[in-house]
Amino acid sequence: MFTLWFIAFLLADLATRSWVASRQMRHVLRHRDQVPPEFSDRISLRSHQRAADYTLAKVRLGMVERVVEAGILIALTLLGGLQWLDLFWGRTIDSEIWRQLALIGSVVFIISLVNLPFSVWRKFKLEARFGFNRVTPKLFASDLVKGLILTLLLGTPLVALVLWVMGNAGTHWVWWAWGVWVAFNFLVIWLFPTVIAPLFNKFTPLQDQSVADRVNALAKRCGFQLNGLFVMDGSKRSAHGNAYFTGFGRNRRIVFFDTLLSRLNPVEIEAVLAHELGHFKHRHIVKRMAVSFGVALIFFAVLGWISQQVWFYTGLGVIPQLGRPNDALALILFFLAMPVFTFWVTPLASWFSRRDEFQADQYAARQSSADALISALVKLYDDNAATLTPDPVHSAFYDSHPPAALRIQKLRHEA
Repeated sequence: MFTLWFIAFLLADLATRSWVASRQMRHVLRHRDQVPPEFSDRISLRSHQRAADYTLAKVRLGMVERVVEAGILIALTLLGGLQWLDLFWGRTIDSEIWRQLALIGSVVFIISLVNLPFSVWRKFKLEARFGFNRVTPKLFASDLVKGLILTLLLGTPLVALVLWVMGNAGTHWVWWAWGVWVAFNFLVIWLFPTVIAPLFNKFTPLQDQSVADRVNALAKRCGFQLNGLFVMDGSKRSAHGNAYFTGFGRNRRIVFFDTLLSRLNPVEIEAVLAHELGHFKHRHIVKRMAVSFGVALIFFAVLGWISQQVWFYTGLGVIPQLGRPNDALALILFFLAMPVFTFWVTPLASWFSRRDEFQADQYAARQSSADALISALVKLYDDNAATLTPDPVHSAFYDSHPPAALRIQKLRHEA
């Protein structure tokens, strides 16, 4: 019975994604040849058409990628791929912890290997076609190797500890495993600004004094303590621009992409940062972390129960080994199957994210300038080739930010 439910949800997932994607493509294509009136004085028809074509290309690639992912999911589960791997490592490795780590590692490797051609195509074909990609093959390979090493250094101890807890902490292992996960997340947040991020990018103190003065004054007005303003060499990988906060406590810092600084003037940069500070003031990041940790606890609790049910394994095409731990098998099956059943909460998560964005915009309009934020957003929409005419259903499903027209309309009311 569980097999039938799994197949039904997977087919519904694919059908719904395809339907929403086709709506997006038709809607964007229908409005390709006319700039929305509210943007006609700032964005050219050529830029609007480029954004439409970029959106269409990304949607098409995403549809193909999802079908391939579904095929890999079926191959690993119902077609016996995971069963074969489990038996292979059971015959090859005697140590239980290393056997289970090898099983998880091999599944991660297979999925990464399947995703690699899509990453290559996205970088060197799709992004390059629209003038965004600046990654060289050498840099791409270097990032790949660094990412692999980082995953091994951080991921292996984490997984090993979770597996040990599952096998040795008795009936309360769920709480201990959840605690390990929470601690790991805080560790990564703490390490990211000063250890992890510099492995991939160069960070230098902000030299533009006019921008620095504005940002520091804004942070002081908003009661936000900073540990520095930094510029990241994002241009060596992409033409996309951005800015973000990172770290926590005294380790917090603001990072600007050099591409962002080259495009916006100081007043616009202040407005963009005021928006980000709005997330801080409304405690959006803390709330999202709390929700994330709460959801993780629920997932661990479900895993704790479902890992004891034989139908869970057999329903996904795997027969657990007798007399040996099957914790890694349970972890893999759970995280492979979970997205199929939780896809349907995507619109709810997107709605909460868009609500937070509106609140941050309102805060920015009060602390800085609504007109400056509008000007900055229009430039960023144009530079990043973001479509100005998304399909409403697609936007409701996936978009973490409100549609451009609605967002700017609300900001004009704040001006």
